Amino acid sequence: MTGADQAATDQAAGAIERARGGDARALARLLSLVENGSPGLRPVMTALAPLTGQARVIGLTGAPGVGKSTATAALVAAYRERELRVGVLAVDPTSPFSGGALLGDRVRMQDHATDPAVFIRSMATRGHLGGLSRAAPQALRVLDAAGFDVLLLETVGVGQAEVEVASLADTTLVLVAPGMGDAIQAAKAGILEVADIFVVNKADKPGAQEAVRDLRTMIAMAQRGAGEWKPPIVTTVAVKGEGIGELVAKVDAHWSWLDSSGQRDARRRTRAREEITAIAVAELRQRVGGLPGDSRLDALADRVAAGELDPFTAADELVAATSARQD
Repeated sequence: MTGADQAATDQAAGAIERARGGDARALARLLSLVENGSPGLRPVMTALAPLTGQARVIGLTGAPGVGKSTATAALVAAYRERELRVGVLAVDPTSPFSGGALLGDRVRMQDHATDPAVFIRSMATRGHLGGLSRAAPQALRVLDAAGFDVLLLETVGVGQAEVEVASLADTTLVLVAPGMGDAIQAAKAGILEVADIFVVNKADKPGAQEAVRDLRTMIAMAQRGAGEWKPPIVTTVAVKGEGIGELVAKVDAHWSWLDSSGQRDARRRTRAREEITAIAVAELRQRVGGLPGDSRLDALADRVAAGELDPFTAADELVAATSARQD
């Protein structure tokens, strides 16, 4: 390690230590490094790696309008009653003007804004599909290393592309609401199969029991082996705090099952594998697209478009050329 690298690592360690001590500004700066893909991110991730793996990650997903932000705020209150530190990563749609998050979730969580044991960060999707920001995995690592006990990951309501949250969370909550469409349409959206817990929110509205019944039918149709987790259904009125205690109890039960079954470590290994793959692919894409003065990609694209070359051979040539240039 060079002197400059050591200095960068020491600086990162200092920022992490301040964040662990409750310095919100230091934590915000670390998350900005993540969001912006700063070159300073690597020493930060090196320094915080030994500090991760302690926080529970709870993902909340569902179609727009089901009350994800309200439910998130209610869960924050419930975990604060246990005197746990809570981090919230709320992935918002990207503003078409600034490219940043629209920050709608912060507006809804003002009750917790002055609590030093709660940190709320809105991140923009920046065009990334799957309901999450591309930087979400590293942002969760930063919050984990900062000493938060519970991390709540709330996704953009984008329907069938939103299953990605399940790969980042220990426990995934899928929220539905009465009047948001029947169970068959929900199944087509592709989000119900990722649920560890189903939450029928706005349960004081007409149609709540029909939604519960439809979900029970779908769960009964799924084939599960002995010892596998069967997703429970919890009804809530998050805006009033009703049902939140039961929901937290179900999350606790799922965490216990993850621990006893070995699935917690298995899920986290899968998460790490996907994170490594994503970083490697992004690095390769950057190298391929960032060769100064090299028109090889355009030339290959012309040949593929003209039918002179198949895309697999073209990709092989591009990777070979990139590797040679890096050497």
